Amino acid sequence: MFSRILIANRGEIALRIIRAAKQLGLETVCVYSTVDADGPWLEYADRTFCIGPGPAADSYLRIDRIISAAEIANVDAIHPGYGFLAENAHFAEVCRDCHIEFIGPSPEAMGILGDKISCRKMAKSARTPIFPGSPGEIEEVDEAVKIASKIGYPVIVKASAGGGGRGMRICRDEAELLSNIGVAQKEAEASFGNGAVYLEKYLESARHIEVQVLGDKHGNAIHLYNRDCTSQRRHQKLIEEGPAPGVDPKIRDMVAKSAAALIRKVGYAGAATVEFLMDRDQKFYMLEVNTRIQVEHPVTEMITGVDIVRASIMIAAGEPLEHQQKDIAINGHAIECRINAEDPDRDFMPQAGLVEIFSPPGGFGVRVDSHVRPGYRIPPNYDSMIGKLIVHGANRAEAIARMQVALNEFRIGPIRTTIPLHQKLLKHQQFIDADFDINYVERWMQNESDKSS
Repeated sequence: MFSRILIANRGEIALRIIRAAKQLGLETVCVYSTVDADGPWLEYADRTFCIGPGPAADSYLRIDRIISAAEIANVDAIHPGYGFLAENAHFAEVCRDCHIEFIGPSPEAMGILGDKISCRKMAKSARTPIFPGSPGEIEEVDEAVKIASKIGYPVIVKASAGGGGRGMRICRDEAELLSNIGVAQKEAEASFGNGAVYLEKYLESARHIEVQVLGDKHGNAIHLYNRDCTSQRRHQKLIEEGPAPGVDPKIRDMVAKSAAALIRKVGYAGAATVEFLMDRDQKFYMLEVNTRIQVEHPVTEMITGVDIVRASIMIAAGEPLEHQQKDIAINGHAIECRINAEDPDRDFMPQAGLVEIFSPPGGFGVRVDSHVRPGYRIPPNYDSMIGKLIVHGANRAEAIARMQVALNEFRIGPIRTTIPLHQKLLKHQQFIDADFDINYVERWMQNESDKSS
């Protein structure tokens, strides 16, 4: 086991990692930017280093400064959390070159799964369900037309190195396909330095379901079942829950096993999430693999009892997985609401500024992961998420009721947050019935807007 680790992140995830490390008896080192100098999480670290000004490009994304802090502090390992450098294969490689363990997958595994074409090929060989589409990069337009006509429109052109919607184009007929391939290639080249694109079938209506997996350095891999992340706005998740409601247990287990098979085949060590889209017939198609801890990992922790952050540290230290697949069982239902400092009534405008009131809910089955407290000033430089409210119940109905009570108890001010939006969504009939798709929130919000105008 390590003696000392550095946390290359901030906010609630930094505090989450500090807690897990302390429980393992490890010393913790935190890096921070000048605007985070008073960050409450820093008080719990054994040592801290300022690595630059507020903009992430000058601090949390500066590999050289993070490595310098790690060497000065003589750490054994670096945990990247999520965001920033968490899925940066170059950073993982630099850590290895400097003889510092990267708490996450190897650069090679990250490269295979981060490139969507190579990930599709690996998934196919692992029998992980994938969308019908091109076997590799589209090099000729005629090839794309033939594939599209075979699998049927609509199709989607995707950048192999893509993310954030860049290099992505939905095509509903041949004319759109012909006009969009070149545009997608140019956008991918400009955004990622890699113009490779491929073609997949596009689902108009789908649910977003993901499988949490863990792999170790001894060739073992297990799944921790699934989560539903269908409640989202502009591809940003709002509410996550687990297990995914209404999914046939046989289908659920088959897909989860295939996700574990994929990371086992890649030789993946650490926590990962294999994301899927599911149609109304409960057919699953792999979307991508996230090679890091997820924001919504507490949902899985609540229903399985597995501490995923602790496990990721132990895996990086060379320990075999503590659990076998037969040890993992689902206990009840968990729901997470992301609490963002945004004003839903003003197009989700970020709410940087002083937090004067912060009184989180409590009680049986309620968990709050947050770094915020009264007197904390939210900086304008980073993601607006200031906390996560997670509840656990014996079943989904109980979890929904418990979340409604917890949201009503939560007091944050004077800044605006997304709590009122969550209160409304938890009462939305489509959510209650789990009869939804990834566009239902935006349709509902548009309908509300039309009514008020």
